[in-house]
Amino acid sequence: MPGTRAARRTREEVDATLQVAKLDAAELLPTAHCLAFGLGAHGGAGDVCLLELEPALCQQLEAGRSLVIRGDKEEQAVLCSKDKTYDLKVADTSNMLLFIPGCKTPDQLKMEESPCNIVHTEIFGFSNNYWELRRCRPRLKKLKKLLMGNTYEGPDSPKEKDSKCSKYTTEDLLDQIQASEEEIMTQLEVLKACVIGGYWRILEFDYEMKLLNHITQLVDSESWSFSKVPLNICLQELGPLEPEEMIEHCLKCYGKKYVDEGEVYFELSADKICRATAQLLLQNAVKFNLAEFQEVWQQSVPEGMTTSLEQLKVRPAPAATGTQQAVTD
Repeated sequence: MPGTRAARRTREEVDATLQVAKLDAAELLPTAHCLAFGLGAHGGAGDVCLLELEPALCQQLEAGRSLVIRGDKEEQAVLCSKDKTYDLKVADTSNMLLFIPGCKTPDQLKMEESPCNIVHTEIFGFSNNYWELRRCRPRLKKLKKLLMGNTYEGPDSPKEKDSKCSKYTTEDLLDQIQASEEEIMTQLEVLKACVIGGYWRILEFDYEMKLLNHITQLVDSESWSFSKVPLNICLQELGPLEPEEMIEHCLKCYGKKYVDEGEVYFELSADKICRATAQLLLQNAVKFNLAEFQEVWQQSVPEGMTTSLEQLKVRPAPAATGTQQAVTD
């Protein structure tokens, strides 16, 4: 019984119990475990939680990495590794699970040169359920909702002087978003978010287009190829107009960075620029004739770029504020 120390059994008592159970001692390992609830035994359910892990997660823990449980009070908890997210589900078991510190498995007993005849072990606790993990999709909708609540309109925006506007550090997002760190960082890249003053922000669409317009006008005036836009000259020429980190961020959003002969260049994507231009044209339009839209769209993109309706089927940029519009013929 819990709270009392059971009398230690003798080998004769163990053999007698085997006979009653109709078990052949010759078919069993010589060592017998005699279990008892000791004075220090804990209660049961609620004192200790068991978690079933796949081998890869066990290896991560053994390597010193951590697993994190995330979720607000109204959310179903998830468990996150560095790069994956799992649902936590309670699984009941018909067999009571006993917690026995130092208990040796049959394989461990077989390896002993001189196994003990009887091992008396005190039970630490017990449970009749455990947590099992099921891989799930990261819950990232909340991430965009949080960041869109305070978009960045530029350093001179009056909103930047309002200390009441919500801002989120990496630690804040890790605390509130039910996803692994790598999944959150990947989604931040998809949302074209950047760190400004230590906080993750999404650019207001009009401000983003203002930055892009500065860049495309500079490319046109310098007669550069859109496949080779030099970073340093862009920062020198446009730095007086906008913060350099915003110019570089816009280049990263609409281009691919590479190095040639020690200089950093960006290859701008015509598809991304054309798609953003279409979004700019449509954000305040109620209705557009398709042919008229295509003509205005082509005239609005930088010279040398060709628009195509296929460009609008590619994953869109983060939606601008305002109602969604449609192109009709």
